[in-house]
Amino acid sequence: MTAHPSDSYSTHDHPGTSAADSPPPTRGPLHGLRVLDISTVYAAPITAMLLGDFGADVIKIEHPSGDPARSHGARKDGHGLWWKVIARNKKCITLDLSTDEGQQILRDLVIDADVLVENFRPGVLEKWGLGPDRLHAVNPGLVLLRVTGFGQSGPYAERRAFGTLAEAMSGFAHQTGTEDGPPTLPPFGLADGVAGLAGAFGVVTALLHRNGSAGRGQVIDMSLLEPLLGILGPGPTAYDQLGTIAGRNGNRSPNNAPRNTYLTKDGRWVAVSASATSVAARVMRLVGRPDIVEQSWFDSAGERSRNGELLDDAVAKWIADRPLHEVTAEFERAGAALAPIYDVAQLMSDPQVLARDCITTVDDEDLGPIKMQNVMLRMLGTPGAIKFPGRRLGQDNQEFYRDTLGIDQERMTELTEKGVL
Repeated sequence: MTAHPSDSYSTHDHPGTSAADSPPPTRGPLHGLRVLDISTVYAAPITAMLLGDFGADVIKIEHPSGDPARSHGARKDGHGLWWKVIARNKKCITLDLSTDEGQQILRDLVIDADVLVENFRPGVLEKWGLGPDRLHAVNPGLVLLRVTGFGQSGPYAERRAFGTLAEAMSGFAHQTGTEDGPPTLPPFGLADGVAGLAGAFGVVTALLHRNGSAGRGQVIDMSLLEPLLGILGPGPTAYDQLGTIAGRNGNRSPNNAPRNTYLTKDGRWVAVSASATSVAARVMRLVGRPDIVEQSWFDSAGERSRNGELLDDAVAKWIADRPLHEVTAEFERAGAALAPIYDVAQLMSDPQVLARDCITTVDDEDLGPIKMQNVMLRMLGTPGAIKFPGRRLGQDNQEFYRDTLGIDQERMTELTEKGVL
């Protein structure tokens, strides 16, 4: 990997530690990696965010009008709060890639880059003279992550797509919701998030290959559909071998029971899972139904699922007679699995979440201290960190173009007036 300067990490950003017991600041395991992020909402930017969380030098390249994500969702004092999260650890510069000057500047930037992340429709980069062949001509070691709705090939390649379409086509929506209700879509970008994680895995895998193969990079062709499809279980295999098609089961599982949500006496919802037979037995004994455990079918997870209504009724009645604190304490004492269903305010005050700094505080130059999700992996030797939240549009133009490409102020002004920067 090419060495690049990087800001140092502050110790308070390391998850699960206090200032007194923080490890020494680290650069992150991806320090020295330069990533150019020319993508927009949301999967590919999540990939770049994750790489930045672990030390990569991420350069967010936006059209001079700004990334649409800046205006998505809740805002405070004119600043998009989702932008503060998804653009964290990214230096922000502007560049119009549809112009000849913009295209040449990107080719110049690619010379010293390790990774380029993009999610334009197939053919757009090629039209601009920025296809893989042109980029690899100036940097054979470049890893190019291309994220589209359906991939770079196939009859749907040219279709416009968002994560919602992947959630629909993958089978996720068909299996989500009540048995007699409509298919249900998630209220957040599930497909984008899964693809973002898969993209980060793909980039690191390609870099490992590059570093062991004479420095050759490659193209990663990733759709929004395939990563989500890949985590939905053995549905295609079950259909192929048995002809079965999974349907909607509400909060129950077709694979085990008891597994559902239940309402406590004081009006709090809890979730119970008993995937293991031993845990299911503890639950049924706890709720006063040891007789069910003695049934010949109980040791089979599939049979327990088919008797889910019987098990649910027993668990629901027991929980309904007790407040949340008692239910939680009794399940913990019995060695059974239960958790309260939280809204975001309840999540952020949970002692486990607080102890591990799952929601951390980051200083923002626009809004002051703000809270956001911390880095999601605990690497004890080379921890990740949040150095800064999402920055202002074009905030790093002067420094980056001057220091990296050596563009003088007169040329900067000219390019800005022309709308290239």
